[in-house]
Amino acid sequence: MMLKLANGLDRDHFEVSIVVLDESGPLHSEVGSHIPVHCIDRPRARTALFPLRRMLKQISPAFVVTTMGYFNLFVLLACRFGFSKTKFLVREANNLDATLRAFRYPNFVRLLYKMLYPRAAAVICPSEAILDNLAGEFAVPGTRMHVLRNPVDVTEIRKAAADSAPMSREVTYVAAGRLTEQKGFDRLLDMFAELPATSRLKILGDGPLLSSLRRQADALEISERVEFLGFRDNPWWFYAQADAFVMSSRWEGMPNAALEALACGTPVIATPESGGIGEVAAMAAVDAVRVVEAGDAFVAVLSSITHCGEPRPRPSLLPDAFKLPNVSRQFERILVSDAVA
Repeated sequence: MMLKLANGLDRDHFEVSIVVLDESGPLHSEVGSHIPVHCIDRPRARTALFPLRRMLKQISPAFVVTTMGYFNLFVLLACRFGFSKTKFLVREANNLDATLRAFRYPNFVRLLYKMLYPRAAAVICPSEAILDNLAGEFAVPGTRMHVLRNPVDVTEIRKAAADSAPMSREVTYVAAGRLTEQKGFDRLLDMFAELPATSRLKILGDGPLLSSLRRQADALEISERVEFLGFRDNPWWFYAQADAFVMSSRWEGMPNAALEALACGTPVIATPESGGIGEVAAMAAVDAVRVVEAGDAFVAVLSSITHCGEPRPRPSLLPDAFKLPNVSRQFERILVSDAVA
């Protein structure tokens, strides 16, 4: 994302545009027609850096905001010189150790973090836990580190989830995310197999583990009770229908799907490894978010869920700190803060 000072606008008003590697992503249609999208037309980040640098030189934005660990590093490295009028803000979405696991040479990447992150105008984290993790690793001045909660557009989500009748008269759980090791759907299936035969599990998302998860469901003799629904344009309709949203992740940053489920009025059951979910639980109403270790304790909480026949979506359970207007105002304060400006 880029923020550009337009002619006639002061520093409190910006034009927004977005840079993408290509236009094939499933969420491209979600970008408003009034927001310019600049396509670099490169399949991978490492082939896009010099075209990106040229594009940024041409556009000359006031701010550039990047939000994925490896891309943050690439952009900070490529734009290290020659951008005196542009401020680079990086958002670290995951715990650092989880991010480093994705690289072949984690020690080298850790060194890049130490070299480059202190040069960013601001380091934005979606949770206190991630901020503390980064603060303990790098010499980034405290005035340049900020917790910015993930924004949730409650109004639009609830509009999309409207008129969601319960899926059935049976207890129904919904989970969502990429079908990868990170999301822990394999251990979710193991735990779900302990529940009564009348319960149902619906998993939204695609990924490389789909075939193995289907085989696992067959082996556990629960395939008739588990549906793999793939990627859905409107997952919120399913969230609203469910009696509980479940997260079995092995690591996370701040789980958007759980926040959106809360906006639909659906309670969340999550593992402690599910990123900043514990911080959400501390801000939410009692039992809106239950954080439980995977295994018998998780199964016990799953078993405590009863079918709810109320009209859907139910009243929002999302804490105010995550609501879009509040997060937008906080982001604006970061942009005009002395440390960034």
